[in-house]
Amino acid sequence: MVVIAKEPVPGRVKTRLTPAYTPAEAAALAEAALADTLAAVAAAPAGRRTLALAGAPGPWLPGGFTVIPQRGGGLDERLAHAFADAYAGRPLVLIGMDTPQVTPALLGLACAGLARCGAVFGPAADGGFWLLGLRRPDARLLAGVPMSRPDTGRVQLGRLRAAGLEVGLLPELTDVDTAADARAVAVSSGGGRFAAAVRALGDRTVPA
Repeated sequence: MVVIAKEPVPGRVKTRLTPAYTPAEAAALAEAALADTLAAVAAAPAGRRTLALAGAPGPWLPGGFTVIPQRGGGLDERLAHAFADAYAGRPLVLIGMDTPQVTPALLGLACAGLARCGAVFGPAADGGFWLLGLRRPDARLLAGVPMSRPDTGRVQLGRLRAAGLEVGLLPELTDVDTAADARAVAVSSGGGRFAAAVRALGDRTVPA
C-alpha cells in the first residue's frame, strides 16, 4: 500500500483552504489529514507500507513505513513513479492524503478487490479519484491523464477499461480541498485528528 503526500509545510499544502484558514492553519489540517490517513493504512491488511513523500518526514509518520521520494513533474508522472518505485511483484493500492475519513476496512476492500480484478478505483466527489489499485502497475495507465479537473476520474477510469482491465469500484469519498469540504468531512467522519483539528479551529465555511 502506498500513500503519496506532501510534507505539511505552510504555504505549500492545502492552499485552496485559504483564505478561510491561514497558511499555518491549512498546514495543520493537512498534517492531521495525513496522520489519519497513515493510521488507517497502518491498520489495514497490507504486506508492505510505503510513503511517497515530497519533502521530509516528521513526527506525524508512524513506524512501519518505507519512505521514498516523489519523482516526476506532473501528478500523473508522480503517481506512475510512485507505483513503479514501490512495486515489488505484488498488487499495489495507492491513496493520497486528502481523504482522512478513509478506514482500514475500506482499504481492506480495495486490497481484496485486487484478488479479483486488475484494478480498483475510488471515485471522488469532485470528479477525481481518491484511490487507485493496480495488480500490475504500468506507467501507460497513468501517463497523460489530466489531473485536478472535473473529468479526471472519468478519463482515468476509461484508461483502465481501455487497457482491458476489470475494475472494482469503491464508494465515492469527498476530497478535502476547500473549507466546506473540510467541514463536511469532519462532520461525517466523527473522529480522528482531522475532525478534532477542524472543530478546534471553528467553522470557517464561507458563502459561495
